[in-house]
Amino acid sequence: MKLLFLLLLPALASAQSLSEKLTAYLQQLPTQARVSVAFESLTDHSAFAHRADELVPSASVIKIPILIETMERVKSGQFDLEKIHMLQASEKTGGSGVLQTYPDQSKLTNREVLTLMMTRSDNTATNILIRELGMENINQRMRTLGLTQSQLNRMMMDTLAAKLGRENRVTAFEMNALLKKIYRHEVATPALCEQMIDILKRNTDQTTFRLFLPKSAVIAHKTGELSYVRGDAGIFYVSKPFLLSVFVQGTTTPEAEKIIGEIAQICYQQYL
Repeated sequence: MKLLFLLLLPALASAQSLSEKLTAYLQQLPTQARVSVAFESLTDHSAFAHRADELVPSASVIKIPILIETMERVKSGQFDLEKIHMLQASEKTGGSGVLQTYPDQSKLTNREVLTLMMTRSDNTATNILIRELGMENINQRMRTLGLTQSQLNRMMMDTLAAKLGRENRVTAFEMNALLKKIYRHEVATPALCEQMIDILKRNTDQTTFRLFLPKSAVIAHKTGELSYVRGDAGIFYVSKPFLLSVFVQGTTTPEAEKIIGEIAQICYQQYL
């Protein structure tokens, strides 16, 4: 009987639902690791949530709503992706990105600025767009799209604002909601949604969702990292596509990346 049970273990494991697998995984994590997870299938309506409506520091995941606001402005004719932007010394900021190393007066198209914000998480590019679009307009767009909690409260690398409590915050639920609207062409125009997806697919950060996945995995996603939070939110293009947003606080960055990677691996294997 014991041998029969052991032989049946793989079948029993594969028969577990995704919710059961994720619940079991989260229960064995160290208690100090605070994890927010929102999973939603785009084909069979299954979903999983763990602290998914809890406001968390967004880090660079807040750049998803900035991307959407940009494309909405393109749709309305208020923003030209091919217009040249002259990079000023005063615009450069630290943290992630490459524009801080560019010579002053470098010429870039707005499309290049937007792409660098998403693919290289460029903070200088992000601040250029926040100034151009207006912080309140970005927040109002989120409200218009049904987001009630997520909020852009400061520029990138404004550490003083963060210390004073003006932190950019999102929920895993609401980031999935934005990604679903892009996937279903419910914002801007269908063509602009496809451009957003193409940009999101070119994210160069390989250390979260992609950590344990094959290089061939196709994910349209945006990562975020601060010393106190690591996050990733994206669309997984598998045989049964799904949305996944994960934020981890309370542990080291390498451990947070491992947790995000393992959660992505569980979901990927279930829906591959």
